[in-house]
Amino acid sequence: MDLALEEARMAAARGEVPVGAVLVKDGKILARNGNRTLELNDPTGHAEILVIRAACEALASQRLPECDLYVTLEPCPMCAAAISFARIRRLYFGAGDEKGGAVDNGTRFFRQATCHHTPEVYSGIGEIPAAQILKAFFQAKR
Repeated sequence: MDLALEEARMAAARGEVPVGAVLVKDGKILARNGNRTLELNDPTGHAEILVIRAACEALASQRLPECDLYVTLEPCPMCAAAISFARIRRLYFGAGDEKGGAVDNGTRFFRQATCHHTPEVYSGIGEIPAAQILKAFFQAKR
């Protein structure tokens, strides 16, 4: 999670919403990134989507069943769906997101009957620093 927090800080430095993600297989980092929606002019440029794309490319596979995803903020509905479709084994996330989250909050995507795959979910990992990074970013914007 420390590397995901580092990616979140780098995203904030670029003016992006500070969310970072790291995708790991067998203890090896396959991909790490932060949000890049502004930089890429791409609403799907969330950290989770970017690392899923990179890991799929690295493994030449559309599925990541032996991979674990670390992300600093609770995934949104789009990212939760991508996690499910990629068949990610475990999801670890830091801060909950009452407004935009879709795992413990909002739509609770993985609890829906239409969800094809549910990863093991571990929330609150690095929650305090993840929340502090987000809070500082949005306070500076105001």
